Amino acid sequence: MVRGARQPQQPRSRLAPRWGGAARRPGSGRRGAATEFALKEIMSSGGAEDDIPQGERKTVTDFCYLLDKSKQLFNGLRDLPQYGQKQWQSYFGRTFDVYTKLWKFQQQHRQVLDNRYGLKRWQIGEIASKIGQLYYHYYLRTSETSYLNEAFSFYSAIRQRSYYSQVNKEDRPELVVKKLRYYARFIVVCLLLNKMDVVKDLVKELSDEIEDYTHRFNTEDQVEWNLVLQEVAAFIEADPVMVLNDDNTIVITSNRLAETGAPLLEQGMIVGQLSLADALIIGNCNNQVKFSELTVDMFRMLQALEREPMNLASQMNKPGMQESADKPTRRENPHKYLLYKPTFSQLYTFLAASFKELPANSVLLIYLSATGVFPTGRSDSEGPYDFGGVLTNSNRDIINGDAIHKRNQSHKEIYTILHCCCCCFSSLHPGDLYPFTRKPLFIIVDSSNSVAYKNFTNLFGQPLVCLLSPTAYPKALQDQSQRGSLFTLFLNNPLMAFLFVSGLSSMRRGLWEKCQEYLRKINRDIAQLLTHSRSIDQAFLQFFGDEFLRLLLTRFIFCSATMRMHKIFRETRNYPESYPQLPRDETVENPHLQKHILELASILDVRNVFFENTIDDY
Repeated sequence: MVRGARQPQQPRSRLAPRWGGAARRPGSGRRGAATEFALKEIMSSGGAEDDIPQGERKTVTDFCYLLDKSKQLFNGLRDLPQYGQKQWQSYFGRTFDVYTKLWKFQQQHRQVLDNRYGLKRWQIGEIASKIGQLYYHYYLRTSETSYLNEAFSFYSAIRQRSYYSQVNKEDRPELVVKKLRYYARFIVVCLLLNKMDVVKDLVKELSDEIEDYTHRFNTEDQVEWNLVLQEVAAFIEADPVMVLNDDNTIVITSNRLAETGAPLLEQGMIVGQLSLADALIIGNCNNQVKFSELTVDMFRMLQALEREPMNLASQMNKPGMQESADKPTRRENPHKYLLYKPTFSQLYTFLAASFKELPANSVLLIYLSATGVFPTGRSDSEGPYDFGGVLTNSNRDIINGDAIHKRNQSHKEIYTILHCCCCCFSSLHPGDLYPFTRKPLFIIVDSSNSVAYKNFTNLFGQPLVCLLSPTAYPKALQDQSQRGSLFTLFLNNPLMAFLFVSGLSSMRRGLWEKCQEYLRKINRDIAQLLTHSRSIDQAFLQFFGDEFLRLLLTRFIFCSATMRMHKIFRETRNYPESYPQLPRDETVENPHLQKHILELASILDVRNVFFENTIDDY
C-alpha cells in the first residue's frame, strides 16, 4: 500500500466459506428503516411471527442489519475526497470489515435466509460485486496492483457461479442494468490485468446481454450500451503491432515494470536518492479511444508506473498489525491520480493535495496527454504564459445551462490583458506549474504544443525535468492519434513503437523475445551514456536513482535517437525535446547508440528505413 497506509480488515481473495474474519454479532442498537421494512415483509410472507423460531428471527434481523449497514457505508464512499491519502483509509477499513461479516454470515446461514428471507442468487452476486468494486477502488486509491487481482477473484467467481443467471427471468429492467454494469466493471479490471482473452469473452457475453435487454424492455439507453461495446472494442485493438505464437494466437504482453525491467545502476555510480512517490496522469485528448474514463495514453502511462502484481497474501502486512519486519522489502508503486478531462480547478486541487503530502526526498510526476492550446497572436514578452499550453476541460464548469460559458466570454478582454490570450479558462500553462517546482518535479507532456513547456525557468533550484513529445508526426506515417500517441507508446512499450515506425504490424514470439533482450542491452548502454556524460544537467542524474524514472529517461532517449535516424522523421518538430536540453552528441546522437539501433533494425530486417551515417545527414 501507499506510504503508511493501514491495511483494511479486508476479505480474503476467494469466495470460500473461510473467507473473512470472525463475524461479530451486531450490536443491539436501533434497527435502520430498511431493516424494519424488510423484517415486516419477511414476517408477513413467511407466516405468523410466533411460528418462526427465535433463533431464525434473530438470523434474519442480523442479516438485514449487516446488509443495511453495508449499503450505507458503500454509498458513503462517493462522498470521500478523491485527493489526499489519509482521510479515507479508516472509512475503507470499516467498509471492508462490514462486508467481510456480511459475506461470511450469508454463507453460514444460507438455508435460513433462503427460507425466511427469500435470498436470491442475484442478491448474493450483488454483495460479491460490491466487494469487487471495493477492491478496485482501493487499488485506485493505493496504486497497489495486487488489489486488482482481488477484484478479479470476486468478479470471476460471480461469473463462474452464475449469480446473475436468473436476473433475465424477472421483469425488472433495473436488475438487468446491474448485471450489465457488473460486466463493464469486470472488463475494466481485466484490461488493467492484461487478461485480454477473458476480456474478449466478456465482451461477447455483454453484447448478448445488451441485445436481450434492449429487445425485452425497449429501453432508451440502448445507444449508450452499444457505445460501451464500441469503446471497449476500439480499446482492445489500440496496439498497432501483434505478437503471435506459432499457431497464430495473439501473445498478451505486459508493460509493467518487471524485476529485470529497469537497467541496473553500476557499482559506484553517483546518482540522486530521490524516489517517485506521486504521479498525476491526465488525459484530455480530443477523439482518443477511451473506456471507463481511461484513455489509451492514460492506460499506457499507468502501466509504465506500476510493478507486476504480486500475490496479496505474500505482500501485505497481517490485518491490524503496524509496519514491522513483516513489511515487504520490495518498493511499492508510486501513488497515482487518474484525471480524465479535468477542469483547471480540479487539476489544480489534485496537484496541491499531492504537493502538500509529498514526503521528503520524493518526486512528483505530472503526465499531460492533452490537445495543444496555442497563443492567438504575437506577444512582446516571452513569459510562461505567452507560448500557450495544453487543454483542460471546461464542460464540467457549466451550471444552469451555459451561464459559466457566457461569463467567460464577457471576461475575455480582461484575461487578454493578463496574458491569457489562449483560453486560460480551460488550459494549463507552464507558469501554472511554477509553484510546484519548489519540490522535485518530473513532467511529461504529450501534446501538439508540448514545446510550450521547454520555456520553463527553474526558480527554486529543485530538480526539474520535462520530457516533451514531438509536436507533429510525418504525413507518411499512418495516423494513429485515435489509438494513442506514438510518443507515449515509446515510453510504455518501446519495441512495439519501434516496430510500428518500421512498418511492421506483426511478429513471431521468438523474434519478439530476442529483440526485447537486445533492447535491454540498449537501455543499459543508454544508462551508461547518461551517467558518464560530463556535460549533462545534474537534474537528470538526480532522478536517475528511481527505477521508474530511470526507465522513462532511457526510453525517451531511445525514442529520440530512433526518430532522428528514421528517414521520414526529417523536421525539427518530429523530434522529442527536453528541459533542460540533453547533450545531443553524448546521448541521442551518440554513434554507439546509433550503431545499436541499426543492429536492432538489422535483426528485424528493416535497416532500409534508417539512415546509415546519421550524423553526416544533419
